Amino acid sequence: MNRVFLFICSCIIFSAGLVMIFSTTSAEILDHDLELNTHQALIKQICFGGIGLLLAFLLWKMGYEKIINYSPYLYLFFTFLLIIVLIPGIGKEVNGSRRWLSLLGISFQPSEFIKYIVPAYFIYEITALQNQGYNFKFFLKIIIKGFIPIFLILLEPNNGTAAVVGLCLIMLCYLAKVPFRYWALPLIVAISIGAIFAYHSPYVSNRLRVYLHPELDLKGKGHQPHQAKIAAGSGKLMGRGPGASLQKWSYLPEAQNDYIAAIYAEEFGFIGILSMIFVYLLISTIGFQIAMQCQDRLGFYFGATITFLFSFQTFMNLGVVSGLLPSTGLNLPLFSQGGTSLMANIAAIGILCDISRKKTTLLKYLND
Repeated sequence: MNRVFLFICSCIIFSAGLVMIFSTTSAEILDHDLELNTHQALIKQICFGGIGLLLAFLLWKMGYEKIINYSPYLYLFFTFLLIIVLIPGIGKEVNGSRRWLSLLGISFQPSEFIKYIVPAYFIYEITALQNQGYNFKFFLKIIIKGFIPIFLILLEPNNGTAAVVGLCLIMLCYLAKVPFRYWALPLIVAISIGAIFAYHSPYVSNRLRVYLHPELDLKGKGHQPHQAKIAAGSGKLMGRGPGASLQKWSYLPEAQNDYIAAIYAEEFGFIGILSMIFVYLLISTIGFQIAMQCQDRLGFYFGATITFLFSFQTFMNLGVVSGLLPSTGLNLPLFSQGGTSLMANIAAIGILCDISRKKTTLLKYLND
């Protein structure tokens, strides 16, 4: 029953996202008099959703145990992709970030899949370490392997994704009951390196400056955050009505990506945003319930990680749109436009559905 509700809630979010993507992209095409089909972005999103659904079905049939067992090979392959993304002429640079590979005219973002692959590989390694007994030397090797792709993602730069993956590893250390003395030092080192990197990175410092004082660069980096707050605020209680947004007419550029929730808030108001948050909360609740009811450690760890990733990305995106958080580059799961992100998130939902098939009434991994 859990997977039925999970599927229904996911379909609701995806369907609402399709409506908003069509609304925002068609307005941009008409406003700029572009020679493009107004349904192009909608069709592309549906196609990516179909591919994601196929991938989810294949992973569901494969089973989460095999996915975790294959994770070392996936880890190596996608880490290699993260390396070649950074090579000029191969990786595609957009808005100062080199995150994409272009294959046959289709942009592909490896970091969207690595968000799930790195935790899966960590689960693979940490469960093997648990069976042998904890050893700091081997645990340190696991941590170093986990932070290699995180470091590569930081170089793109894609700080939001790197932070999310890092937080997942910390959460897994807690869930796996790794002694704190083992991961305290790596955590301090990672935070220190991240702070130094952020301090010396113009990309990060500019984003923080815009976050604190968007009015200083309203024609540049501060334009989107400023217009997003105007869009969300102008929706008031009930919104302007479906399709009636003013900000989508080039006031809020590329709104179909990270800031699509702002247009949704403008059209459907505070009630609409509350309804959206409620559905996301349902997905999170069901996901964590599936994880806690799983009969083995692998499913518990993997289910909790997938749900955490999904929930935290949602929190971060809505925090950015509302102006509470600095821009992170994380889109709204299943809702924003984005092929790789959509496929990865739908595939993750498929894995959760597989985990839900294996239940136990004993929540022993929380009580041991």
